[in-house]
Amino acid sequence: MVSQTGTHSDASLRHLALVIAAAAAALCFSGRSAPAAEAAAPQADTREAKKAFGAIKAPAGQMPPQAIGEYSRGCVAGAGKLPMNGDGWQVMRLSRNRYWGHPVLLAYIRKLASDAKKLDGWSGLLVGDMAQPIGGPLLGGHASHENGLDVDLWYSPAPGHAMDATEREQFGALNVVDAATLTASKTAWSEAQAKLLKRAASYPEVARIFVHPAVKKALCEWAGEDRAWLQKVRPWFKHDDHFHVRLNCPPGNTACVAQAAAAADDGCGKELDDWFKRLRAKPRAPTKPSVPPKPMLVSELPAQCQALLASTEHAWKATTFSSK
Repeated sequence: MVSQTGTHSDASLRHLALVIAAAAAALCFSGRSAPAAEAAAPQADTREAKKAFGAIKAPAGQMPPQAIGEYSRGCVAGAGKLPMNGDGWQVMRLSRNRYWGHPVLLAYIRKLASDAKKLDGWSGLLVGDMAQPIGGPLLGGHASHENGLDVDLWYSPAPGHAMDATEREQFGALNVVDAATLTASKTAWSEAQAKLLKRAASYPEVARIFVHPAVKKALCEWAGEDRAWLQKVRPWFKHDDHFHVRLNCPPGNTACVAQAAAAADDGCGKELDDWFKRLRAKPRAPTKPSVPPKPMLVSELPAQCQALLASTEHAWKATTFSSK
């Protein structure tokens, strides 16, 4: 994987560094000193990254938007909050606080929601997980969604009313895969979902869309002669009740690590066959007891993400400190 370059982003990153330094400096104000622990020399942050980033409830102040690091090892500065309701979408599972993203992701969701509603008759997007307020590893459910460029969109069409918070927590996502036959469900899958996926893949900013292999097969059979968009749609584990859209690194975001390029074909051949072989294979008995992976530490993230976390925590602590 390679990163993109650009002089405009270099200036943005320098500005981001200044904002981070200013946030840290802001701990000292009105003649009062910051807590001693915050004034200590920097040390490697050995906290679990998912717990540290998951504790952030909102960004602190305004920063130039920057997707930083990899989709599965990164963060996002200057993230925006997707409104809970919009023209053609509703945000689900509000309690998770995962409705933040880089401005290009927010613009993409707005555009897809509008186009799918007007051009395809889709009643409305149900938006699942995006990113946390400053991105970073999530407390559960994902190994990506870290740099503000990922979003899960449900296969369920939105109901004809604005759901309240309770309904958004309880409403079940529509599973479109028959687990017994590993095919698209005859009762849940329809051409409407196929059109939505084609629409979602049609924009140039989309790098990849991850779907269940059974969904990919259904799309391969439905697509007809217009198949170029299928290149972006690739099989991945699970993804039976939602599809996962991943955007390209925005121009000028030099700290963003790009998604590896997809194969040049439509993905309907050997790659898809191999996925079904994998799914149908009998699980092997483990030869050794499974060892849970070690949690990622803050110190293992890009330096910019460590600085972003520290500055955000310091800014909120400074706000609390000044109010006492």
